[in-house]
Amino acid sequence: MKLKGSQIIVKCIEEQGIETVFGYPGGTILDIFDALYEEKENVTQILTCHEQGACHAADGWARATGRTGVVIATSGPGATNLVTGIATAYMDSIPLVAITGNVASAFLGRDSFQEIDITGVTMPITKHNYMVKNVEELANTIREAFFIARSGRPGPVLVDVPKDVQQKLCEYEPAEVKPTKAYFKENKYVKKAIEIINSCSRPVMYVGGGCIASDAGDALIALSEKIGAPVTSSMMGLGCFPASHPNFMGMIGMHGKANVAETLSKADLVLAIGCRFSDRVAGDRKNFCKNAKIVHIDIDLAELNKNVKVDVGVLADAKKAINAMLPDLTPAKSDEWINECRERVAKDYLLGSDGKLCPRRVIMASNKLGDKDKVVVTDVGQHQMWTAQTYNFDKPRKFISSGGLGTMGYGMGAAIGACIGSGKQTVLFTGDGSFHMNFNEIVTASKLGLDVTVIVLNNHTLGMVRQWQTLFYNKHYSSTDIYYPTDFVKLADALGAKGYRIDKNEDIEKVMSEAFAEKGVKIIDCAIDKDEFVLPMIPAGKGFEAILTAKPIV
Repeated sequence: MKLKGSQIIVKCIEEQGIETVFGYPGGTILDIFDALYEEKENVTQILTCHEQGACHAADGWARATGRTGVVIATSGPGATNLVTGIATAYMDSIPLVAITGNVASAFLGRDSFQEIDITGVTMPITKHNYMVKNVEELANTIREAFFIARSGRPGPVLVDVPKDVQQKLCEYEPAEVKPTKAYFKENKYVKKAIEIINSCSRPVMYVGGGCIASDAGDALIALSEKIGAPVTSSMMGLGCFPASHPNFMGMIGMHGKANVAETLSKADLVLAIGCRFSDRVAGDRKNFCKNAKIVHIDIDLAELNKNVKVDVGVLADAKKAINAMLPDLTPAKSDEWINECRERVAKDYLLGSDGKLCPRRVIMASNKLGDKDKVVVTDVGQHQMWTAQTYNFDKPRKFISSGGLGTMGYGMGAAIGACIGSGKQTVLFTGDGSFHMNFNEIVTASKLGLDVTVIVLNNHTLGMVRQWQTLFYNKHYSSTDIYYPTDFVKLADALGAKGYRIDKNEDIEKVMSEAFAEKGVKIIDCAIDKDEFVLPMIPAGKGFEAILTAKPIV
């Protein structure tokens, strides 16, 4: 049957089993939105307040579901407003297809109204991108975009379609979705990895977001229990190994747990799986665990030996590699090492607060109250680290946060996408700095009737920046103490939500219980002190031995 290019795009989205897309209309994308209208029984289009919110929503939907998110925007500013969201997905390896309209082919390169070379703009932050100038290539290009986005190391792909290509007629033939294959190949590197693991007596597993992408949770538990290895997770990996498991030590890195730092200093093997040794984890990368052998399993060849030199790198899907290696791994000869590590975990603690309202107590209350299967989203800043440190994640895809790019303003859009994708109660932890970047999307969540609870840890400052200025910049609080006069309770009422306020520890459980019982969007304004610190902390570029576990006198 012959269809317009815009209709072919929507049919190809349906082929992929995608029932929800996010976006914002405009002149060069009207034909696609018209096609979406025709298919509204099969594909729901979520209108946000801003294209960046739509892109973050598609990203949050993808993280919560494990499927490929879709965002659609018009040319010019509509397309450029997607850039931060695309870069966020790229840094965190999230499958995303962005579809943009552009001016008609005859107007390309003429500085036409709302023309932009969005493929050129996004080339460094996509796995691949396309401009489709021939309608006959359109269907296969859309299908290929989805395949690339979800295969290997996932990531975003952009498809730019000029307006005339959307309007031209072309024969459309439905096609089966091309399956992706989890990569694994038995080779000398796998054998060498097995030899090293079997020769060590003090192993530590360091797991990351790649373990969530490969659904490696059960395999990780089997591996840890067989070789007697304690497990630490990057922020992106939280939930891939249950926090309630006795072998879990907590998060690694700049704001990781103190017991993790001590255990790594004593380990003779670091088995890194689905992670990338980012600067926030490795710190002094040339001296990272220099007394231990390092085995690295990752789906991306570019990550092997990129940041930290390893003894052996295994190019493979995490789940496939672990399951293939398990039969040849020697069980731990004793429980001495794992028991020693568990004792360190039992003695470890996170500092509370001397203020009237402790941010950790707020987070712990959220952990205990409301839907036990809820999804937790964060913006970026101190609240993000407190949440990652404090909340107990026992399942994957329950913690959604911008890791690599560290995108303030990510949270509200992502919470919308995560809530829609999971169908679960969703909590957003944010700070007053981040929330001022995205609270326009409260309107979107309210309009949709989503069960989203926004917890604003409000200190009237850019807390993480202030912490660094206190420690490293002689308390020069330049553009940090923001003191916006926003009343979040009144704002909630104005935007179709319900507002609450907490200013002392004694009120936490009562107010939060009431908020979680209320359906719809809620905003809880939590007044915390501006000099609260996120601890532990390892200063940038330093090793584990430089960890700060108590607030220094400065």
